[in-house]
Amino acid sequence: MSNQRRDFLKVSALAGSAALATPFISSQAVAAGPGAGAVRIANPEMAKNMVILNYKDGNQYILGVKTEKGILQVAKAAKQFKVKAPVNTDDLITNGDQGLGKLVLLALSKGRADLFLDESKIEYAPAITNPEKIVCVGLNYAKHAKETNNPIPKLPILFNKFNNTLNSHNGVVAVSKVNAEKFDYEAELVIVMGKRAYNVSEADALSYVFGYATGQDFTARDLQQRSSQWMIGKTNDGFAPIGPYILTADLVGNPNQLKIEQYVNGEVRQSSNTNDMVFNCAQIVSYTSKIFTLEPGDIIFTGTPEGVISGYPKEKQVWLKPGDKLETRIEKLGNLKFTLT
Repeated sequence: MSNQRRDFLKVSALAGSAALATPFISSQAVAAGPGAGAVRIANPEMAKNMVILNYKDGNQYILGVKTEKGILQVAKAAKQFKVKAPVNTDDLITNGDQGLGKLVLLALSKGRADLFLDESKIEYAPAITNPEKIVCVGLNYAKHAKETNNPIPKLPILFNKFNNTLNSHNGVVAVSKVNAEKFDYEAELVIVMGKRAYNVSEADALSYVFGYATGQDFTARDLQQRSSQWMIGKTNDGFAPIGPYILTADLVGNPNQLKIEQYVNGEVRQSSNTNDMVFNCAQIVSYTSKIFTLEPGDIIFTGTPEGVISGYPKEKQVWLKPGDKLETRIEKLGNLKFTLT
């Protein structure tokens, strides 16, 4: 391996880490700002020390914050204390904290009990609902490239999904409605951008990241392999479950050192670590930002480790089917569950 190649593959680390069991927001906050539909705030302060999610209330997606008292109903708390607050995760990511940090502290100390929901009773929505771009990185784990008989990429392989693929924790993927047969799982770490990023350096790249989430790049292999372009096997409705949460970057610490696993009907199928990525999170963000501008709320699926069905010998390939229950686990980020119908 050349010195240049070795330098490029060095892992960029973030200082510090925190467990999912510490879901509190910090006291750092800014004055309340505009809600959804408002003009984007210039250089907003990104939220910190938060575990956030969207949940459903009828046809609406509502912002929640995971706390020791349960899921804080942000809109209800804002109404009680007569302040403005972000309405969903997209608003929070795009327009910044907007006083949410102060509101959560206020709700925890002085709020009524009915501001908090029992998490076991909520209906989750996609952790992010309207990204401008969904970028994916192919063959980004060394062992995965090897199992599929592909060379280690010399540069990140980028492709895309669309918003129709977005799905939620405890959601369903209706494979019976897709004209395909070879359905496969791909456990993936998802990067959520928090600042506009264009031509950023690797050294600065992670400072543009809002947070991280557990994701699933669900795939129809027979559609994917129809041509050299992978898109049609990746963009069917519901093929991108994300959640249950987005953790702000400060809670995650080093994203390049996280255990990642995929289960099918309770059986472990993938078990690896993000340290097997060919290109780490900083390199991915930096490289992508030199191709096109990344906006707040854009998400990046960072690749899947070894253990996918397409990597098995052909005689051992048993493709997913309706009725299968899948669970994607990433250290600190929570377990993403969904069912095939």
